[in-house]
Amino acid sequence: MAPKTNPGNFFEDFAPGRKLVHAVPRTITEGECALYIGLYGDRFPLHSSAEYARSLGYERETVNDLLVFHTVFGKTVNDVSLNAVANLGYADVRFLAPVYPGDTLRSVSEVLGKKENKSGQNGVVWVRTVGTNQRDERVLEYVRWVMVNKRDTGTPTHADDKPTLPKQVEPAQLSVPKCLDLARYETWPSGGGAFFDDYAVGEVIDHVDGMTIEEVDHTLATRLYQNTAKVHFDAHAAKNTRFGKRLIYGGHIISVARALSFNGLENTLGILAWNGGTHANPTFAGDTIYARSEVLAKAELPGRTDLGALRLRLVAIKNADPTKEGVTLKVEKDGSQSYHPNVVLDLDYWVSMPKKR
Repeated sequence: MAPKTNPGNFFEDFAPGRKLVHAVPRTITEGECALYIGLYGDRFPLHSSAEYARSLGYERETVNDLLVFHTVFGKTVNDVSLNAVANLGYADVRFLAPVYPGDTLRSVSEVLGKKENKSGQNGVVWVRTVGTNQRDERVLEYVRWVMVNKRDTGTPTHADDKPTLPKQVEPAQLSVPKCLDLARYETWPSGGGAFFDDYAVGEVIDHVDGMTIEEVDHTLATRLYQNTAKVHFDAHAAKNTRFGKRLIYGGHIISVARALSFNGLENTLGILAWNGGTHANPTFAGDTIYARSEVLAKAELPGRTDLGALRLRLVAIKNADPTKEGVTLKVEKDGSQSYHPNVVLDLDYWVSMPKKR
């Protein structure tokens, strides 16, 4: 009799070009949006106030960009990363259309390539995922790579077809919602006084606040996103890993850092794209996260004179206050540059920001 349960895909099961149609579409509710605020304390007004959102041309308050990402991502876990060691990074992440409470999201992925690690125990798999709404409109598209365990560690696969990925999302590829109208834009809902014009390339913004991650926080978050990866859920199995305990979902760190970045980037209207991202070091319950941003570039947006795009480097640091303790991005280790052990996230992304009138 065929087994009824799904053990998930192992490294050997992935083949370039394979299409993965992920189960369990998800309708995003107002409750989930409120719970997201409860998890991260996110304060960006476009996701908090229906009246503010309508004043800018939207139907109502929008679902937080990262809640959209986590939901689309969560659908993929059962097929892509159920047997993962760790999620490693992202590229070519593009937010393509606003999502509203009541919209239903689904995900489909395609395997781009894979490479077996020298240890023979596991390997890295690259996939491109597309998230669509109930009208089959693309709302999100991204590439990620993940380290996946092998089923048979004694048999080499010799797989080595790592794909070539774009180094950045070009400004011409950034998608600004057509409905966005800044004719009635006011600053008091965000409380911020800085506009696109006020940020300088090379400027570093320390976001001041810190947030300690509790065990219940990341557990509730991964359940909300239906992210079933064993490394986040199964404490008993995690005892046999090199860390001896559960890992915090990397997306949880992104949401914490993004929420902390409100202090200094209050007038940000939305995430347009990620050029790339790295989960530099693991995070565990009890760690405290701080964040800082560096302005990498500024760009004009096609067809818009009222707002521009800021390219930011969002760095999350654990257990060290960057305003008081010197934490460099990288340190020298064994003759090469490696991430500082307190750096847990290095995210290069584009946001939209109003210009001064």
